[in-house]
Amino acid sequence: MPFIDSKITLSVPQEKRDVIKSELGKAVSILSKPESFLMVGFEDNYDLYMGGKKLDKGAYVEISLFGNASKSAYENMTAKICELYEKELGIPGNSVYVTYHGVNDWGWNGRNF
Repeated sequence: MPFIDSKITLSVPQEKRDVIKSELGKAVSILSKPESFLMVGFEDNYDLYMGGKKLDKGAYVEISLFGNASKSAYENMTAKICELYEKELGIPGNSVYVTYHGVNDWGWNGRNF
């Protein structure tokens, strides 16, 4: 049950959202999770500040997942996200923050896993 939520400083057109969503669907296997349970959210035109300066191009990507993954899986996923956001949105990797949150209790469809 992963959820990948992106807060992005830029306006993200629907066609870019579709590409990113599809690529995240492939990448989630890095965390040993299936795309069939992946939820993706976007919040664009979001104000982000780093080091006291407003970012023209930046992203905060938060990944919540049922259970946890290995440190190397997190490293590989961060690299993939930075690569994807640079390729699709022109956001440099040093302006992308990625956080991971393992969740022990996750509910869906009237029950918990």
